[in-house]
Amino acid sequence: MSKMDETEIAAVAERFEKATPQEVLEWAMRKFGSNVALASSFGAEDVVLIDMLAKIDKKARVFTIDTGRLHQETYNAIDAIREKYGISIEVYFPKSEQVEEMVKKHGANLFYKNVELRTLCCHIRKGEPLKRALSGLERSGVQSRLHE
Repeated sequence: MSKMDETEIAAVAERFEKATPQEVLEWAMRKFGSNVALASSFGAEDVVLIDMLAKIDKKARVFTIDTGRLHQETYNAIDAIREKYGISIEVYFPKSEQVEEMVKKHGANLFYKNVELRTLCCHIRKGEPLKRALSGLERSGVQSRLHE
């Protein structure tokens, strides 16, 4: 897969301006194949996308970040979706050593104390696992700009 340049991105945006979400997903799967991954937190909108994606390709990548602070309902949703659609959901966790050190030094609810600690917590619990989840994907022009 080659990177999309600005002209191609604009053409695709115009082409799909009135397309259905299914048409956009089908195009993305054809164009990018295994370089497509859906990050999900299992909210209503995410589940709709999972439904559409599973109907297109049951092997499409779906992943989530388990920060270690999820509600039981989220785990129930993950299990129910796996069972209903027969799909694999990759779960990425923060590195336990980093979480242990952070909590030992700043407490379990450090993110309430100040912006700097909230940023640290988000980096350890969300940013680093997200980076690992995306590591196998080729960087498109769009993704490259998101990481700049």
